[in-house]
Amino acid sequence: MKNLPSLKNLYYLVNLYQEQNFNRAAKICFVSQSTLSSGIQNLEEQLGYQLIERDHKSFMFTAIGEEVVERARNILTNVDDLVELVKNQGAPMTGEIRLGCIPTIAPFLLSRVVKLCQKDYPQLSLLLKEDTTERLLDALAKGELDLLILALPVDTSGFHSMKVGIDPFKMVMHQEMPYDVVQPIDYQSMPDESIFLLQAEHCITGHAITACQLGDSAKINPFAATSLHTLVQMVNSKLGTTFLPQMAIDAGILNDTDLKVMDPPGEAPYRDIGLVWRQTTSRISTFRTLGLAIQQQLMPQVLSKK
Repeated sequence: MKNLPSLKNLYYLVNLYQEQNFNRAAKICFVSQSTLSSGIQNLEEQLGYQLIERDHKSFMFTAIGEEVVERARNILTNVDDLVELVKNQGAPMTGEIRLGCIPTIAPFLLSRVVKLCQKDYPQLSLLLKEDTTERLLDALAKGELDLLILALPVDTSGFHSMKVGIDPFKMVMHQEMPYDVVQPIDYQSMPDESIFLLQAEHCITGHAITACQLGDSAKINPFAATSLHTLVQMVNSKLGTTFLPQMAIDAGILNDTDLKVMDPPGEAPYRDIGLVWRQTTSRISTFRTLGLAIQQQLMPQVLSKK
């Protein structure tokens, strides 16, 4: 058999590339800096190529080094999936799931999902991470997460997805807004810059603009909020109006405010809620079972579509 590189040394290399610092990478790998450096040197000797160019003060990855990092990530992810396959053989709803969720869903759904698992699947442990869609998909591709809860549609090329429900959009504004709004709402009758949205990195902004057919950008205020709670406070201060997902409204985000809820223009605008996982995972049965359970959690508040 060929003298193959060790998984340990590949792990060192990937973490060094991620951290771009030997000391931080060594701490993540729970080894000394010299051990990590020696492991990477050993990897270079085995492969017969220089992966890192070094001097006394800095280093940089060579072109082949960056390619090895990318392939090493895939190898390590596949090994993790292999271990999970054997560990959970015959017992799909067991073990750990590293679950990522976007900020416009996490505060309103994750607590219910955790309680569900504690009650119905006590052998299943959820490790939670909240972040933007782009960062979560990157972490999933790198094997740092196992499963995502996202608002669809997003580009999930290379992944499997399962829709677990829909989340309608509602328009909210203060009960004492200085201008009259009649139903059905006509965006053209509203003042310019009177609609507040989240920062562009939050996918709900694009979903809301598309679903609610908000084509006139002059109506959108240039200030972008960082969270749904910030939007609520701005609208409650009579600065304008915004769109909120029904999931957040049902969870009480409008409690103790003077805001009213109305249907926006369009035919029942909504966003899809879905699970996303890697195509190579061995835990499809677990993820689909969890997806069906989440679908039941969403049922009275978020009308499920199949």
